[in-house]
Amino acid sequence: MTPARLLCLVYAVILLGAAAINYIPGLTDEQGLAFGIFALDPFDDALHLVSALWALFAGLRSQRAAQVFLILFGAAYLGDGVAGLLTGWGYLDFGIFINDSLGPDFGWLRIAANLPHIGLGAVALVAGLVSVRK
Repeated sequence: MTPARLLCLVYAVILLGAAAINYIPGLTDEQGLAFGIFALDPFDDALHLVSALWALFAGLRSQRAAQVFLILFGAAYLGDGVAGLLTGWGYLDFGIFINDSLGPDFGWLRIAANLPHIGLGAVALVAGLVSVRK
């Protein structure tokens, strides 16, 4: 199994974990914030679940499928995280389209809320691009 395919399988596990956050006691506070930082709704859970299934399929299918997943997923999630820093909303859950911009904010809370998408997106995008070059 190639590193790109293995990384897809790791992403499948991570994304399944993200989809499960709201359903594990103790991970959300009284206001419904996961880790006291961000809220996940059923649409977010579905998005994470579909992404996890895509990652699983890509990791099991082929090197090319893994590369496509890593590049497309990486670009989408990285962009969503950057949009969150700049506007307070992401585009994957359509928040940027239905809410007024909160403006850029590089405070710790906004960074913490968007870091999962920025980090996962950046790692996936770089890994996908590097795997294409080999």
